[in-house]
Amino acid sequence: MPIFLNVFDKKRFIKLLFVCNSRKSVVFKSIQGQSLDEIDRGETLVDIGIYCLVPNHFHLLIKEKTENGISEFVKKVATGYSMYFNKKYERTGSLFEGPFKAKRIDTDEYLKYIFSYIHLNPIKIIDSQWKENKITDRVKAKNYLQKYPYSSYFEYIGGKRQEEKILEKDSFPEYFSQPKEFDDFINDWLSFNLIN
Repeated sequence: MPIFLNVFDKKRFIKLLFVCNSRKSVVFKSIQGQSLDEIDRGETLVDIGIYCLVPNHFHLLIKEKTENGISEFVKKVATGYSMYFNKKYERTGSLFEGPFKAKRIDTDEYLKYIFSYIHLNPIKIIDSQWKENKITDRVKAKNYLQKYPYSSYFEYIGGKRQEEKILEKDSFPEYFSQPKEFDDFINDWLSFNLIN
């Protein structure tokens, strides 16, 4: 079931990623018109390295900073977004299916793979079978990723926007010291999955 039905839903969720990453309680009404620069969230629960929203789910690469920080953060985001979504669309009940799924990343190789896996997720929107059948048009896929505003991809290719405040890139290994290194990494990944 889609959980993001329009641009406003996605923007609300992205703002929640910033606001809910706090030990403070969240009262969204009090910060509704504020930009991320204007919000004082205090001490954070997690460091967010990557985020990506697609119509029916989202992915996060996060590192815990406080005990139970990941659980508390995800609970705050899920509760805040579910309350917003249910009220807006006049529905009741759970929005998310069961507890969140988390995987511990214990190798450098796997962590680097996650940088591509999460950031390449939006390709499914334009080609739902790309993982099974490979990519037919690398340029189209790359252009789509560069323009897709609901992930941290833009920040990794050197773009500047307010959403970069969500990320704590310094808390993760510096695989890509320059935007070109990230761009080359994604190009290699897309080329590997390209139909010859």
